[in-house]
Amino acid sequence: MIDMAADTPYTTELPHRVAVTGTSGLLGGALVASLRSAGCEVVRLVRHPPRAADEARWDPTGQDRAANVTALAGCDAVVHLAGAGVSDRRWTARYKRLVRDSRVLGTTAVAEAIAAQTTPPRVFLCGSAIGYYGDTGDRPVDEDAAAGQGFLADVCQDWEGAAEAARRAGVRTVHLRTGLVASRKGGAWARLFPIFRAGVGGRLGNGRQYWSVISIADHLAAMRFLLQAGNELSGPVNLTGPTPVTNREVTRIMGRVLHRPAVLPVPKFALRIVVGQFTEDIVGSQRVLPARLTTAGFTFQHPTAEAAIRAALD
Repeated sequence: MIDMAADTPYTTELPHRVAVTGTSGLLGGALVASLRSAGCEVVRLVRHPPRAADEARWDPTGQDRAANVTALAGCDAVVHLAGAGVSDRRWTARYKRLVRDSRVLGTTAVAEAIAAQTTPPRVFLCGSAIGYYGDTGDRPVDEDAAAGQGFLADVCQDWEGAAEAARRAGVRTVHLRTGLVASRKGGAWARLFPIFRAGVGGRLGNGRQYWSVISIADHLAAMRFLLQAGNELSGPVNLTGPTPVTNREVTRIMGRVLHRPAVLPVPKFALRIVVGQFTEDIVGSQRVLPARLTTAGFTFQHPTAEAAIRAALD
């Protein structure tokens, strides 16, 4: 249980029944286990016919509205994390469309199903990303910063806008602007660890771009914290650690933690050959601060990038 003072805008109890999408992914799967360990009843929203008692079918395209409304019936909270992986494939025009549609259509479907409930859930946590801010260079930004430019910034704006039906229904809606999650079990970091273990890791591009890193333990704790929050905490919340560092420093940390050399830089032209347009986001800089979490009194277990990376190996 999170210890919170009586004068903060937070409750002391997690919602009893929580619906979660994206449970086959890194964060969704971990969140299910975390909520269950805290005594919550979790409904896993799946696209296939239910195969287990805790599953409910939903339609991320929104065409089967009745199924979506039924799936959320009786839920006190909804956490929507589903969406095609941004770095899973090369960015063709077709895959970029899938990245966008899987987020915008899915969020619209969930938000409309929430709004259609006779007794709506009290909170809706909806995935988003720090891609919202675009390339910020060495300028630190928090939740008050304007949207940036580029494909991911555009996707994030549309993604967050798709939750409007839930907001209009009076449901506290939080946009989880997630940074780089350090984990060896999935996501981008799971690809980095083998490379650095093999002794062939190195900085990407010039290495001066900022990376906003968060441990998976802190990400899960932040989501639980937000589920417990009162109505005062809604809108965008950055889920990043409080100390962004440059890619050059991340490279040094990885070498130090894994006891391997990390001296082979990967030039930008080589990245472009491998991943195409996604290169601009890999070598882009995002120095994002979790201002709203910090102000609300959230305490990070792993406040530095090195602590988050070391925790990923535990």
